[in-house]
Amino acid sequence: MYLDELCLKAKNAKYSVAKLTREEKDNALNVIAKSLVDDEESILAANAKDIEAGVANGMHQGLLDRLTLNHERIEGMAEGIRQVAALDDPIGKILDVSTRPNGLKLTKITVPMGVIGIIYESRPNVTADAFALCFKAGSAVILKGGKDAINSNTAIVASIKKGLAQCGITEDAISLIEKTDRETTTEFMKKKEYVDLLIPRGGAGLIKAVVDNSTIPVIETGTGNCHIFVDESADFNEAIEIIFNAKTQRIGVCNACESLVIHENIVKEFLPKLYEKLSTKNVEIRGDKASCEALSEAKEATEEDFYKEYLDYILSVKTVSNTEEAIDFINEHNTGHSDAILSKNEENIRKFLQGVDSACVYANASTRFTDGFEFGFGAEIGISTQKLHARGPMGLEQIVSYKYLIEGNGQVRG
Repeated sequence: MYLDELCLKAKNAKYSVAKLTREEKDNALNVIAKSLVDDEESILAANAKDIEAGVANGMHQGLLDRLTLNHERIEGMAEGIRQVAALDDPIGKILDVSTRPNGLKLTKITVPMGVIGIIYESRPNVTADAFALCFKAGSAVILKGGKDAINSNTAIVASIKKGLAQCGITEDAISLIEKTDRETTTEFMKKKEYVDLLIPRGGAGLIKAVVDNSTIPVIETGTGNCHIFVDESADFNEAIEIIFNAKTQRIGVCNACESLVIHENIVKEFLPKLYEKLSTKNVEIRGDKASCEALSEAKEATEEDFYKEYLDYILSVKTVSNTEEAIDFINEHNTGHSDAILSKNEENIRKFLQGVDSACVYANASTRFTDGFEFGFGAEIGISTQKLHARGPMGLEQIVSYKYLIEGNGQVRG
């Protein structure tokens, strides 16, 4: 009953949200951004409760990093909302116009998705990002965050609702499922009569549970076993800085480098130099036989290591004899998220960019750039690793639908 009432309110709200003009939506988003900044003290107090509980429960360092809010991150949430407000309205865009031989005029236009559900784990910033994108895209949103962030999410949603009320917009444009048990989450996945699209955002277990159990159409956002291939022509100094950034800037994110692939001709010279830099962050290397021979500090990797998203200061290393072998290895072990080649050989770069089957494929840059903000989308609702219908960072254009408007003058079908 609890879920039905909440979902029905969202379903009713979607019609009023869909009617809002661009000016009304943008004004509301800017008001909400200010509301979050104004409510920083209460949001951080709520977040402190979640952090305290996480530490007491032995939460992993990478997950604690995802959970933690501070002044800079709240400012970042507000700035992400402002950026969404500044983007073009994705609704009502004319995608195609054609006239059939019988005189029927077909116009294809973008329309709101309706009600979008987001199930996510301990990342309270997702609460603000998801709302901003769904709202700008003309949809109501129902959020189901993890129990580890329930206090933070409740405080953020309260701030958003306050901003909506100030603008005379229904507060049911955003809903938070406050029950944290698994049964409620599983039940939510079945509410197809209310929810038009469901997006899971979190670890492999969460995503699999949603894909396996949902009766609502799902866009799968994937885990990030991101690879970097160091070709024999790579500039060592540049490669070391890129890998150091991709691995250690933030360990608890899906676009961090988890796996390294190195050309066998340079592994003995390159890996010790890389380790000298990585050791300043106490990064553990788990390598194949050639890697362990090149670096005495490396531990022998298991086959499972090459498939793993560590979210930790751990890096797996595999040696290969050429670019084709690197591509094959990465396609076998990655999660279709983000992979990179570090090389000065244009032919090898071309092969890699074309051959690696991931949403984002880089040449001579850190995988950490796979992000809606960095791509100029404003905030993002997740990184899609599937191919229907969205792939990569999902901004506004990836969370709208379309319909056809057909104009005639008396045509009937014979």
